[in-house]
Amino acid sequence: MTDINPPGEIILSSETLQKRIAELGAQITADYADDPPLLVCVLKGAVMFLADLARAIDLPLEMDFMAVSSYGNSTKTSGVVRIVKDLDIDLAGRHVLIVEDIVDSGLTLSFLRKNLSSRNPASMKVVALLVREGRQKADEELAYIGFEIPPDFVVGYGLDVAEVYRNLPAIHSYTP
Repeated sequence: MTDINPPGEIILSSETLQKRIAELGAQITADYADDPPLLVCVLKGAVMFLADLARAIDLPLEMDFMAVSSYGNSTKTSGVVRIVKDLDIDLAGRHVLIVEDIVDSGLTLSFLRKNLSSRNPASMKVVALLVREGRQKADEELAYIGFEIPPDFVVGYGLDVAEVYRNLPAIHSYTP
């Protein structure tokens, strides 16, 4: 295991996360009542959020997974996005809901939206659990936002540093 400091203070408790996810699920259920979306989970960070969000959406759902990387083992984005695992399901004619853990600079999300748009979905929206205040370099339209947080690095609830701390039930601040 990498020698890193334990996480800092709790930014969002498990209870706070679950309450907001239930609200997002209800909103998505209402918005997609006539045509359920295909949930596209951005691995690895969004997997916890996807699992809870999918259970909060009262519609028949399909899911697929895509892995992209712009951080590596760093706490700062490299600015270079690469696809590590692509989707298995054809997006053509589908209503796609990208499930993202955190929007920081917006570069990864911008890359994803361009890449997935080229696959001819009927519609594409984004649900982000977290948005870092004041950090977006690309102006991305987010249909659903869980929380806006300060620009600090955070871990827990799927978010990691060097693959550690994803399993924490709350979101914590992290100082390297």
